[in-house]
Amino acid sequence: MADALSEVPDAEIDPDGTFKYILLKIKVKDGTEHKDIVRGTKSAGKYHNHIFEKVTPPIVALGLECNCLGGGKIEHNSKDKKLRVFGESTGYGKADHSVSVEILKSVFKDYEITWSNDNE
Repeated sequence: MADALSEVPDAEIDPDGTFKYILLKIKVKDGTEHKDIVRGTKSAGKYHNHIFEKVTPPIVALGLECNCLGGGKIEHNSKDKKLRVFGESTGYGKADHSVSVEILKSVFKDYEITWSNDNE
């Protein structure tokens, strides 16, 4: 079942723009193995829970549990290879942006990635 964890990408975000994101903890059902992942997209619309509703079914289908740890926004500039993580989710609270940034750094290795607790 731990293989299911490795099947889930650490981060999936839109290629450009400013959009909402959530930090999720996924774990093996009835187990202790887990990892945190980042998901962000413009298609979420106004609410962070739309991202959660979209990403949860395929994760659950792998036999994993999914928990939202908070949210915020990501500003992605792929031309300049920059990511900025900031803000918070009204529904889920503020994600630990430092954790989100470490996950993003593991995927976007040649990017400049920053974060702040500012809302804009």
